[in-house]
Amino acid sequence: MKKYKGFSILGVAIGVVVVALLGLATFAVIDGNNKAVDFNKYDFNSIIEANADNGNIADHVKGSPDAPVIIFEYADYQCPGCASINPRVNKIIEQLDGKLAIVYRSFLLAYHQNGTAAASAVEAAGLQGYWKEYANKMFETQEEWEYASASERADLFNKYFVEVTNGKGDVNKFNQDIASEAVKKKIGFDMGIGKRVNVEGTPAFYIDGQLIKWGSEGSVEINGEVISWDSARTGDEFSKLIKNIVEAKLKITE
Repeated sequence: MKKYKGFSILGVAIGVVVVALLGLATFAVIDGNNKAVDFNKYDFNSIIEANADNGNIADHVKGSPDAPVIIFEYADYQCPGCASINPRVNKIIEQLDGKLAIVYRSFLLAYHQNGTAAASAVEAAGLQGYWKEYANKMFETQEEWEYASASERADLFNKYFVEVTNGKGDVNKFNQDIASEAVKKKIGFDMGIGKRVNVEGTPAFYIDGQLIKWGSEGSVEINGEVISWDSARTGDEFSKLIKNIVEAKLKITE
């Protein structure tokens, strides 16, 4: 079997078919109603472990799951704002050195033509232990694949997988997992939670059930302290706000 840059023609062919079929299933995935799932039994403000409802794929956590402060992010891999804030989020977690964890949940926007395919690819990579690396790669390369055709993005997604796994990943399994029931359940589960916490756009960050409505004036109350902000959107201001929230959360109230 002839190969190109670490993956076979068969792998690419499978990927093209799989990613094309994802377009047909987009509405079902992004709907997120999941009538068969009893969402009342879940605490949306805590890390949700792997179970049958989410395809046995647990919440994805950036940083330590034992961090004293946990913020929940709802995002779409094709969202430009999500892509621009992602390196900021990674840097903040690193700078706070164990004090903060970010739980990432997919919230797909219907008008993003490749959003479902991208989320499915990231989840598939995660099944082989490369969720963080592939998620970062998708945000970094967003402009390459966001308006690509099914065949073009399948080629790109396979290429990214080979790169983030240093050629150690199983590309055929990756393509099979993209269209798996487990991945569909995980994305639908995340969407179901997002709808129930009233996510209206991405990226959306929540702390203790409160929306950090970045990009417009808002406030959150942490340990009795009100932290407010104006409508400014710079990355530095976002970083400062998150650090202020973490600092307030870590304070011991009398």
